[in-house]
Amino acid sequence: MLKIGVLVSGRGSNLQAIIDSMEKGSLRGKAEISVVISNVPGVQALERAKKHKIKAVVVNSKDFDDSSSYEKQVIKTLEENSVGLVCLAGYMKLLSPELVKHFKGHILNIHPALLPAFPGLHVQKKALEYGVKFSGCTVHFVDEGCDTGPIIIQAAVPVLDDDTEETLSARILEQEHRIYPEAIRLFAEGKLKIEGRRVKVLGT
Repeated sequence: MLKIGVLVSGRGSNLQAIIDSMEKGSLRGKAEISVVISNVPGVQALERAKKHKIKAVVVNSKDFDDSSSYEKQVIKTLEENSVGLVCLAGYMKLLSPELVKHFKGHILNIHPALLPAFPGLHVQKKALEYGVKFSGCTVHFVDEGCDTGPIIIQAAVPVLDDDTEETLSARILEQEHRIYPEAIRLFAEGKLKIEGRRVKVLGT
């Protein structure tokens, strides 16, 4: 069974979607979360993990003199828990090239925009200001760039004339909770093959 390490920084709604899929959805019997790591103490994601009897660890980035020392501890914690796939779920730190290289091809992220449009932060605000008619979310492999890795799966939502950042974010979040577990399932079943910038889904 695929063992997953989830990196979090906040409320953990995507973490909850992954947990739910493991307990009663498409990931049941295929993957399990062996550890949840937060770089911020006291966040709701840690409580979600504990509620489901999942190991929850705080590796507070503020406790380290530099980012390299911090990420070495993150890598050590992931390895100690036999993690085969790292999932970022609201993790508000850029990964260093060292960590990306260590788990190359085994790190996924969910981003609330249709990449390559609107990478980074405040993406719903950017989408509304730009006037796009559709937005959405993307699950992608993580590389050394910011939201630049090969795309696995996307979901689109219409942008309505009366949308605010909050209403658009809420509709996108519903789709995030749907496609992130699906991307993890495809990975767990060995169906994802990276060819350059493209990700092919085998058997479809």
